[in-house]
Amino acid sequence: LLAQKELKRYVRRVADALDIGLIDGRSAVSHIVGRDTSNLTASDVSRAAIESLAENTSDGIIAPAFWLAVFGLPGIAVYKVINTADSMIGYKSPKYRTFGWAAARIDDLVNLIGARLTGLLFVGAASLTNPFASARGLATIWHDAKKHASPNAGWPEAAVAGVLDIRLGGPRIYNGRLVDLPWMGDGRKELDANDIRKALKLYDQTLILTMIIVFFCWLFV
Repeated sequence: LLAQKELKRYVRRVADALDIGLIDGRSAVSHIVGRDTSNLTASDVSRAAIESLAENTSDGIIAPAFWLAVFGLPGIAVYKVINTADSMIGYKSPKYRTFGWAAARIDDLVNLIGARLTGLLFVGAASLTNPFASARGLATIWHDAKKHASPNAGWPEAAVAGVLDIRLGGPRIYNGRLVDLPWMGDGRKELDANDIRKALKLYDQTLILTMIIVFFCWLFV
């Protein structure tokens, strides 16, 4: 519950900051992404916030809930240790390459199911109010999830891109170097704070759907 509220609070803060101005938006989004934010446009800031929301819904909420459901408290404890190790040392840099790759690969493995569940939950939540958006989300997962550098993050990000009819991914700067990543989705490239709020609405719907599913599983299993 705490993770749900914190994630929403940080992402909503980016939308509110963008309403004030671009500099405020860059500052707010720098707290939730690892890329260089100093030269981001308003559209880039919005995209970064939405991508962070999508990926962290998987890593911070759905995947931990899955391991809690399967193995109880030991399951979620082990998951958090792996996730923390990946955050600290699982980077593709010379400093951590020798031993950090193991943390990153194990983290990919334990998030394999959670990421796919998250993508499908985003699509399922959209189907309750907009079946066309849901179908678009499924199609985007099918065509674009594999384009992501991560074997997992592409699922929730492609789902959100499809449902909201926007484009996520694309070029960005990491450690002073331009990284030319492919686009996910066929919708609009130009985004703003309202798109962040639409993503937050989808996030809320997804969490409600998740709680309903968990309740019925608890009731009948």
